[in-house]
Amino acid sequence: MVLASATLTIMAAAIIAPSLPAMGEVYGEGVLVRLALTITSLAIAVSAPLAGLAADRAGRKPLLTASLVLYAVAGTAGYFVTSLPVLLATRTLLGLAVGGIMTAVSALITDWFEGAERGRFLGFQQAAASLGGVVFLPLAGVMAGVDWRLPFWLYSVAALIALAAATGLTAERRTGRHTAGPEAFPRKAAGIYLLALIATLVFYMAPTQLPFLLRDLNAGPATIGFVIAGSTLTSVAGALVFPKLTTTKITAISVALLGAGWLVIGAADGVVLVAAGLLIGGFGVGLVVPNLNVSLADMAEPAQRGRVLSGLVAGIFLGQFLSPLVIAPLVHATGIAAAFGWTGVVTTIAGAVLALGHKEKKR
Repeated sequence: MVLASATLTIMAAAIIAPSLPAMGEVYGEGVLVRLALTITSLAIAVSAPLAGLAADRAGRKPLLTASLVLYAVAGTAGYFVTSLPVLLATRTLLGLAVGGIMTAVSALITDWFEGAERGRFLGFQQAAASLGGVVFLPLAGVMAGVDWRLPFWLYSVAALIALAAATGLTAERRTGRHTAGPEAFPRKAAGIYLLALIATLVFYMAPTQLPFLLRDLNAGPATIGFVIAGSTLTSVAGALVFPKLTTTKITAISVALLGAGWLVIGAADGVVLVAAGLLIGGFGVGLVVPNLNVSLADMAEPAQRGRVLSGLVAGIFLGQFLSPLVIAPLVHATGIAAAFGWTGVVTTIAGAVLALGHKEKKR
């Protein structure tokens, strides 16, 4: 049920992406409608540090179970509300739930495993999270084609997983020993959080900007869902490949792949090339997230892992929230396609700089 819980995380905000054009017709196109997708990410970013503290003090299982219940209630509530402010409130509560789920899952895995096994299962976690997008996003697209509110019912799956977690998760096995005094928070963690924030800000152009670009290319809601899910499909592949890699330049490679994918989208004149760019960028993201998780888990003491890992969750989802706000001026000045192109140029260069500035050694 730990990996099943992971499937609910990354796709939590993006599941309504195929509904955005129809929501725009109801509530008016603009930043506020896009905010219905990204306010969830802000709530995750703000609540994740508190979730990390709860994971370390109250335990992983209580946090996971309570968060799954809240996820089911707050997520499905979106089907019933009829005003944008109330919808934004329910999306905020959903974000609180996702912050708890992601933090609890990462903490449990790093407690249970060490060394290569830890890397392998953190890869599985990212693969499961991406697989959630592969399954739920196309389904959300089909449902949005019938009624834009129907995708909100997909969040109810969390109720079943909560029941399984409450009855089946019995032990929280901890690895390592607690230090005698207060643990110093690892200083290198801040750089990892910043990198996660920037990479996610770029990647999240997919669910926030592409629905409108694809609509202009005459794609319907179902097609939008399938195309955006392509990025999560290759994220699964990247996450499964990650444990087999020995290079320490994984982060640089993944950033360069993300940039290359966005360059392809920027030059695309049809849905097929857009999908190809997403596949390339998604593979890069699938590599980087488990790599950053491993780095943080290795530098944190067992008693502080919940707090240290929660910072990565905060960085990832703060990047999601900021993405439409930061990218909006570029889109306004150049158009959506050109915004992908220019972002791809900068990101590809950044990947090359990271590679040149990193000494290679065996992982």
